[in-house]
Amino acid sequence: MTVLTMENLEMHRKDTILFSAFNLSIDRKEIVAIHSSLNVRQALINIFLGKLVLVNGKILIDGKEISKDKGLYAKQIGICFFEEGMYERLTVLDHFKFYKQIFEFDQTFDQILHITQLDELKYKKIKNLTYSQQKRVQYARVLLQNPSLFIFEEPDLNVDVETKKIFINITKKLQQEGKSILVLTGNIESAITMADRVYRLHEEGLQPYEMGNEVIGEEQEGDSVMEENESIAFQFNKIPTKIKDKIVLFDPPEIDYIESNEGQSNVYIKGEAFPSMFTLNELEERLKHYGFFRCHRSYIVNLQKVREVITWTKNSYSLILDDKAKSSIPLSKTKMSQLREMLGLK
Repeated sequence: MTVLTMENLEMHRKDTILFSAFNLSIDRKEIVAIHSSLNVRQALINIFLGKLVLVNGKILIDGKEISKDKGLYAKQIGICFFEEGMYERLTVLDHFKFYKQIFEFDQTFDQILHITQLDELKYKKIKNLTYSQQKRVQYARVLLQNPSLFIFEEPDLNVDVETKKIFINITKKLQQEGKSILVLTGNIESAITMADRVYRLHEEGLQPYEMGNEVIGEEQEGDSVMEENESIAFQFNKIPTKIKDKIVLFDPPEIDYIESNEGQSNVYIKGEAFPSMFTLNELEERLKHYGFFRCHRSYIVNLQKVREVITWTKNSYSLILDDKAKSSIPLSKTKMSQLREMLGLK
């Protein structure tokens, strides 16, 4: 059963195209992520809220057009905003009681307190919680609303690892209950970790996220080239990147990880991205002798920078790096098996 339908949806702002017309549907028990810029994300949210009038296109919830039935928003759509006002003088429990009256929630808070791990904090004032703990209160607020469609804006941005685990557990619970989830984010790593389907939305419209450009048999060909040029590879081990008119060279140990995005490989060093002059497959060959690991079709990681391996779900994993930002890199199921063998784990 389809819960959310977006038909021929497009948005222009003066002479700028925010996004061209696109179609998207989300079924029950499905998690879909849209990766976009801040402007596009805010426009989408304002469309759902009815603050932006659509010239073309429509949004339907359970087959009913929301622009023709304003009550659908309050009943069937729950939005967890990235920046959300909170009653800081209230305790967590009082916060819950306040929203219970608004949403006519007729159950106890025990289950919600447990899944958000706020049990021991329920008598603590909101203002005395950490940012991550406050984020859990925001998750709880939409759970109290209990809509058909949950929309989460940047749900795990700047939160700690424990809170990210909690959010993943919440999405699993909502799926089991037959709910639909739309994640709006500017972080492609988060989108890949959370969602069943990932899209990019921009001026050219909605496009499925390509998980790398691996070609069958390409690795074998690369191996033979590496053997022929092995002496050259060892003589010159720096990785060239291009910034405007300059070529910048980096030693492999400096690199944290590499991401392939729409055919462009970017080398990440201390949180900064440098466009590479090579494909991800070429970089994998150049770096495999320096402790780098192809952890995902779109990612190569420096294993010396990995601090934690986290299991989110049965098929969803991440590598947490030992950098200032505690970067989270997706780890595919097949690569997880390879990594366990490398680490000597059964």
